[in-house]
Amino acid sequence: MTDESAITPTAENLYPPLQRSGDAVYDAAGTMLPHWNYVMESLAGMPGAVLNDRQAKARRLLRDDGATYNIYTDNFRDKLNDSRTWGLDLIPNVISSDDWAAIESGLVERAELLNLLLRDIYGPRQLIRTGVIPPEVIYANRGFLRACQGLRMPGEHDLIIHAADMARGPDGNMMVLADRTQSPSGAGYALENRITLARALPSIYREAPIKRLAGFLQAQHRCLASLANGQREQPNIVLLSPGPGSPGYFEHAWLANYMNFSLVEGDDLVVRDGQVAMRTLGVLKQVDVILRQINDPWCDPLELRPDSLLGVPGLLQAARCGNVHIANALGPGILEHPGLSAFLPSLCQALLGEKLLLPCRETLWCGDARSLEQVKSEIDGWILRDISKPGRLYHADQMGLEALRDLRISMERHPYLFTAQRPVEASVTPGFNPQTGTLERQSATLRFFSLVEPDDLAKPVNERNYRVMPGGLAWVGEPGAPLMKSRLVKDIWVMAPVPQPHISLLRQALGPIVVTRDGKDLPCRVAESLF
Repeated sequence: MTDESAITPTAENLYPPLQRSGDAVYDAAGTMLPHWNYVMESLAGMPGAVLNDRQAKARRLLRDDGATYNIYTDNFRDKLNDSRTWGLDLIPNVISSDDWAAIESGLVERAELLNLLLRDIYGPRQLIRTGVIPPEVIYANRGFLRACQGLRMPGEHDLIIHAADMARGPDGNMMVLADRTQSPSGAGYALENRITLARALPSIYREAPIKRLAGFLQAQHRCLASLANGQREQPNIVLLSPGPGSPGYFEHAWLANYMNFSLVEGDDLVVRDGQVAMRTLGVLKQVDVILRQINDPWCDPLELRPDSLLGVPGLLQAARCGNVHIANALGPGILEHPGLSAFLPSLCQALLGEKLLLPCRETLWCGDARSLEQVKSEIDGWILRDISKPGRLYHADQMGLEALRDLRISMERHPYLFTAQRPVEASVTPGFNPQTGTLERQSATLRFFSLVEPDDLAKPVNERNYRVMPGGLAWVGEPGAPLMKSRLVKDIWVMAPVPQPHISLLRQALGPIVVTRDGKDLPCRVAESLF
């Protein structure tokens, strides 16, 4: 008689425990955590051949949707190296409702803190006067834009949308790796991943008790509409993109279509009499709100980078006049300074009067003499960044003697330019390997998004009025590595007590489609391209 248990697949057979800490699926004793049961048991009931078919279907769906991202070396307008469909892993990153409550509270606090910090940096700068932040941290960073001094958006918030890159440590606790405050990207990719998984794994997705994403994007739409100062019943909201050559152009087009915004480039907009307007075949159409996907320095060639071909001349002056609202307001690039992580606990106490809920990765600012000596004495144990060379990382244990000597000299001459961070050891999660048809362990970075509550825009900042997307975007690779360097992304499922209703903002035709040629919403650039 055959032992049925020997042939019946189980979750433990599909993905055996490590018998130690560091695995997001199991505890230290090797017992599967409850919030993973549904996903792992559902996958265990599917043969490897079926999983391979579902993975191929997901890849085909992404290709048919045109879901690509572009890879560049230097100037993205001139040096397009590769455009490829990203790989979506069938296995989501699952978060329990209890863990999510802690993450959500921490992200709300962090968004509030950064908003207050942004308003102080471009306002009274009381934190510098009182010594909470050394002035070199702010003034030596290219992200600080003096042209934005005193710039205020209507309401209490300049930081409308915030994203945080995070990783789960071996002990199971989450830590923040970086903040994205200029033009946070990834929400559109997260939505595309969710829709693709729903089609590739329909039975698992339909019954899964997970929180849905569409409600967050509905709130984002209402929030942006609320920024239009109530001047018109139907405000004109546009999404400003660098254009088809940018790495995330697919996401820009996807979000514009999903939320019914006009997708524009810098050449499509013009400033007249302090107001921003969109060039159309008919007339200049006033723009009320700009959701930008262009980083700060490139937005206005008149007052910021004069070599920018992406921005809108005069945009900053139009924002000063209060005739257009930009999300996010210009200037928050300073909040992405990695050295600020070393000061956030004290900033949280100074601005909010409470403890920082989500810890940052261990960070030292070398402008402090004691921190500089610590980094120099154990330089092999740190990852160094020079803020004058964004994106450049220094791993001392991988450098030659001459390069290391030059690095030490630079640190001695300009210590305030350097930040040191500890390498991150992250817990592992399961991922499907189509070559072997099995599950393997992977490390991933997770990105979460927060947004000002649409109904709370006019309320005081201290009323905790941010909401967090109940999910997000994850990508496989070394924790903290850039998204565009990963070839495999994952959906994030936040578990709910019961299955959630399906919501979608995708537009459906309610009647026959009428083709018009009035050009009221057609940018001139698009029309010119037709000829």
